[in-house]
Amino acid sequence: MANTTTIQLEEETKRRLERVKMFPRETYDHAIGRLLDREGDEDEHLSPTAIRNIERSLEDIKAGRVYSTKQLRKKLGIK
Repeated sequence: MANTTTIQLEEETKRRLERVKMFPRETYDHAIGRLLDREGDEDEHLSPTAIRNIERSLEDIKAGRVYSTKQLRKKLGIK
């Protein structure tokens, strides 16, 4: 078993940490580790191209240029 330690957090810090958890049962240790792994990560921010692509996708959704799962499966020949 790995060594463990206890830390003290302000209530607000704990609430903020709860909000960054990826799923309800994710441990605080995993959430903190994930955040620390991202520290200094230059790729953390989206590129201008990625932002443009997301904006175009949102425009498609708003304009109704989307397929349902059923329509897409039919179009792709998937049963």
